[in-house]
Amino acid sequence: MSKRTVFYDKHIQLGARMVEFGGWDMPVQYTSIIEEHKTVRNSVGVFDVSHMGQIFVSGKQAVDFLQSIVPQDIAKLKPSKAVYCQLPKADGCLVDDLIIYNLSENSYLVIANAANIQKDFDWLNTNVKKFDVKLENRSNECSMLALQGPDAYKVLEKLGLSQEEQPHFFTIKEFNINGISGYISRTGYTGEDGFEFIIKNECALKLWDMLFKEGEQFSIKPIGLGARDTLRLEAALMLYGNDLTECTTPVEAGLKWSIPVDKVPEYNGKKVILEQIKNGVSKKLIGFVMTDRAIPRHEYEIYYNGHKTGVVTSGGYSPTLDKNIGMGYVDTKDNITLDETIEIMVRNKLYKAKVVKRPFVAKKYKIS
Repeated sequence: MSKRTVFYDKHIQLGARMVEFGGWDMPVQYTSIIEEHKTVRNSVGVFDVSHMGQIFVSGKQAVDFLQSIVPQDIAKLKPSKAVYCQLPKADGCLVDDLIIYNLSENSYLVIANAANIQKDFDWLNTNVKKFDVKLENRSNECSMLALQGPDAYKVLEKLGLSQEEQPHFFTIKEFNINGISGYISRTGYTGEDGFEFIIKNECALKLWDMLFKEGEQFSIKPIGLGARDTLRLEAALMLYGNDLTECTTPVEAGLKWSIPVDKVPEYNGKKVILEQIKNGVSKKLIGFVMTDRAIPRHEYEIYYNGHKTGVVTSGGYSPTLDKNIGMGYVDTKDNITLDETIEIMVRNKLYKAKVVKRPFVAKKYKIS
């Protein structure tokens, strides 16, 4: 039986269509995916993301431990700051991708993908043995809400958090609003400005009600996983299990921008990852827009000059562009560049697409 977040009854009352996702019963949509997508692009929406994992890492060797498991340089992560990370194996391929927050000295929060919570926690425990570190999986104790869209900061102002008090982009801080306390970060998965709340389960429903009350004048709406997927695809944000897997490395995924080549401490997969940065890879992730009338889907084949070159990892309709878009891995031997024509196999027929720069829709983060 799938797990349910504390907001399950709220979703049902609001008429959500529920689906199983990552072992959880989650709302895929309340009205229409396109309507919910445009709500986030134009005003503000609320996502239940309580299915995500919250793993706390603390202890005098917390930094040394995290340094040993991710390519990013956690020693340079200042208090309240966050960093996007990958969790590689010895072969450089990925157990998961994560966000790590520095809560305070020797205290960190790791956000894991829903389907990977236990896998990630087990992986951390396997790698922690030689370090003086405490690992706590508090995922069942915590709820998460994402407030996303250009009016998100205005809702926070209505709640009593002035713009000066709101966290900056990719930072986290503690908050207390009307007796509700927890963490709030300026992060998200939509390409829009927004925030994520991490609170105890017993406070979650009260926070939900407060957000919708104070956001009413901004036409705030609940948003399901369907729009979350179309939003993240337009922003070219990767989905673990599709664009990232245990068979892909961060370099193949085009994430070398996130990996410091001068990091001294060893970490899982370092040799492979640095070698790929130096010498290149056999496959790479590209973005494309369909020029023929067809919708690309996960695992559809990609063709170039009459032969198969790769596979689609994410694809679908873009409400903002009113076009069908996608991402996928192609063979680097084909030297496929921007503006070139590729073809996608859809129901045994090839449809043309053009390779384009990612993201498909410009991100609108407020970076101070």
